[in-house]
Amino acid sequence: MTLSLSTISYEVKNSLAYVGFGFNEKKSMAVFNVATLTDLNTIADHLSANAEKEQLKGVIFFSHKEGCFLAGADISMISSISGEKEGREGSEKGQQIFNKIEDLKIPTIACINGVCLGGGLEFAMSCSVRLASDSKKTALGVPEVKLGILPGFGGTYRLPKFVALPDALDLMLTGKTVDGKKAKKLGLVQETYDSATLLKMAETWVNKKESVPDSGLKETLQGLAMDNFLTRKIIFQKARETVLNKTKGFYPAPLKILDVVESTYGKSRTTSLAKEAEAFGELCITSQSKNLQHIYFLTEYSKRYSGPTNSAPLKVIKTGGVLGAGTMGGGIAWLFADNNQKPYMKDLNKEALELGLKQAAQNFSGALKRKKMSRDDFERKQRSIKTVTTFDGFKQIDLIIEAIVENIDIKKKVFSETEKEVAADCIITSNTSSLSVEEMSKALEHPERFCGLHFFNPVHMMPLVEIITHSKVSPNTLESVHKWVTSVKKTPIIVKDGPGFLVNRILMPYLNEAAYLLEEGVSIEAIDKACLDFGMPMGPCRLMDEIGIDVGVKVGKIMYAALGERAHACNLSVKVNDLKCLGKKSGKGFYLYDENGKVGGINPEVTAILTATPKVLDETAIQMRLFLPMINEAAQILDEKIVDNASTVDLGLIYGIGFPPFKGGLLKYADSEGLDRILGALEKHAVEVNKDRYSPVPYLKKLVSDKKKFYDV
Repeated sequence: MTLSLSTISYEVKNSLAYVGFGFNEKKSMAVFNVATLTDLNTIADHLSANAEKEQLKGVIFFSHKEGCFLAGADISMISSISGEKEGREGSEKGQQIFNKIEDLKIPTIACINGVCLGGGLEFAMSCSVRLASDSKKTALGVPEVKLGILPGFGGTYRLPKFVALPDALDLMLTGKTVDGKKAKKLGLVQETYDSATLLKMAETWVNKKESVPDSGLKETLQGLAMDNFLTRKIIFQKARETVLNKTKGFYPAPLKILDVVESTYGKSRTTSLAKEAEAFGELCITSQSKNLQHIYFLTEYSKRYSGPTNSAPLKVIKTGGVLGAGTMGGGIAWLFADNNQKPYMKDLNKEALELGLKQAAQNFSGALKRKKMSRDDFERKQRSIKTVTTFDGFKQIDLIIEAIVENIDIKKKVFSETEKEVAADCIITSNTSSLSVEEMSKALEHPERFCGLHFFNPVHMMPLVEIITHSKVSPNTLESVHKWVTSVKKTPIIVKDGPGFLVNRILMPYLNEAAYLLEEGVSIEAIDKACLDFGMPMGPCRLMDEIGIDVGVKVGKIMYAALGERAHACNLSVKVNDLKCLGKKSGKGFYLYDENGKVGGINPEVTAILTATPKVLDETAIQMRLFLPMINEAAQILDEKIVDNASTVDLGLIYGIGFPPFKGGLLKYADSEGLDRILGALEKHAVEVNKDRYSPVPYLKKLVSDKKKFYDV
């Protein structure tokens, strides 16, 4: 019998039905969209009606896409939902299709090779057997929480059936993924095989007892323990405490997941799925979910190069080089090594190189402790970092990243020397955070192969990379670097040269205004708490300690020289710097730190120089003082065309300084608050606080007069 299908293949061989996802589709990933769900429903109905007639022994599900079984639901399908009822009904439709698969009287086997996420894993759990490949590309998980929703195709019901409750909650609440081996250990898949033999091995499972659909949780000691009401209560209580500690209550999805799983655990499928669909409908239209979906699309867009192009072939980057072996240099060397690019790390002496190696080793050790890499991989990758005090070996390097002291004359001298020691097609970049890339390019005979490549510290944790252009850089260089940044799983944004580029330019007024508030008598605790309650990952005083007070002073001078009075640096940071309180790296800044870097309280040396009469401001007033100048500066950046659009600003601040994702980004937040209100608040602060730091820029005024938003431009 021929089925009318457009995205899924269906073939019967040797009494087995082979169902292949991602058939006849141009996208690199197989996903659940309307067409795929329709096809799957057709197949499920056909199998239910005809399996016995056609004498089928079983069904084997696989994917035509290399490295992807099913990447989940198409996010655009979710983002189009406009109402709670529509969201609930969409969830119910998916549940009904998966229920049909689960209810088939013959074995159904999911062959998972590569990505199996969200709705993909929910589908796999509706099959009676799940087999995974041992490929490094195989990743199973339910990351819906990262979009502000919950697994809505039966995941909250099925996952705790196969995985211990604490592990099931961990997967759903964090959105993390596991490989095939870990999935087997958890009980999520029955077995793992080499990807080349996966389909063949699936055939051997058709007649196994384990492949016969069962009715639920097996009677194991673990299962019996979960049936204990007190045990479950403790698990959910601890999970809620962890969620609230991490999210501060800003994200409703993880709490809703806990409510749904706790209220339906052990209940019937009908009851459980109804509760799940209702919760999905509620969550998918919240502002938090819409903003997180917005960020997802921004992130995906950033992976596609949209800058200038030419016909020259892109530079393939296989080996890397780092100039400077400090904390940042060691972090960048780690990034090269972690991606098997065998980096050279150069510095003036062996002591400095040892520090760089130590930083790389610390980054690898974290992955080792989390069991994300083996001891053999740790040793191999760490040993791949070659340390040199000369340019030996640099002729074979494809990409060089300079990370030396922030002194433009020294940098220019180093670039001039380096250019003579590398291959003609080697790309040379600077990790500068504030100095002019345009000026640096003048030191090279071939500036077309040079650009800025600004990483954020710590490199292994911060996803953002600013690619900074200048007047003579070639399109080929920019596109080659962009491709490399995405290949090492970082998020690139392309920024024109200018003081502080994008992120630091907007960050500095935030930090600067915090210092002015301290001088006026507002406490360190009140300022940082107001920002934490706004949703920032840490307050500005803590952030200044992380950056380094001395670094902040240096950058502040650069910004003031370039931008004038609106960037006039508060003198408090200079005073703190003069006390040798440099922040976390020296054990004391605005806060005190123990030898492990843990905060030990407010630094009394700093409070001693805060002589103003204590001043109490409510949290909203503090937040306005800090965030209004950021919005104003972002508007000026757009006017100067440092970046092309508001989405680049928002992506940069979310991934660069941790601006609250649930707010959608700085300018998305400003749009939602109303630009007329933002303008009015700036005008009020310009009169009451400081004219230079708060006067609204012309670009913002024009948006308001034209009745437009940042995202309308």
